Amino acid sequence: MLWIKALHIIFMVTWFAGLFYLPRLFVYHAMCEDTPGKERFKIMERKLFYGIMTPSAVLTVVFGVWLWLGYGFSGTWLHAKLALVVILIIYHYYCGKFVSAFKHDANRHGHVYYRLFNEFPVLILFAVVILVVVKPALF
Repeated sequence: MLWIKALHIIFMVTWFAGLFYLPRLFVYHAMCEDTPGKERFKIMERKLFYGIMTPSAVLTVVFGVWLWLGYGFSGTWLHAKLALVVILIIYHYYCGKFVSAFKHDANRHGHVYYRLFNEFPVLILFAVVILVVVKPALF
């Protein structure tokens, strides 16, 4: 099970790396004014989202479920963590919507919006790590 835990952590880290970097690409893409630059950002966003982030998200969930089934974790900390994972999956989905909007030149947001959007996964990461390490009694 330690190999499964290691793989869960590795894919969680790669997923979060993408969740931190993709919105930063959105910031720069929203500020970009030249066509070659915009096309370059489209390629970078697509490769990051579909080539790294989405497989990492899937594998994080797969290995997390495997750990859950193997160890039989329970408690309010786990319920809170799972709720945050669902929120993170929704955030990931919205990142995909933004990738699609930029791909079709239909972006409706400015760089300031994406700067704020970029901060959300940091809050989730803090909360998840605290829940997993400290396992506080929430109720």
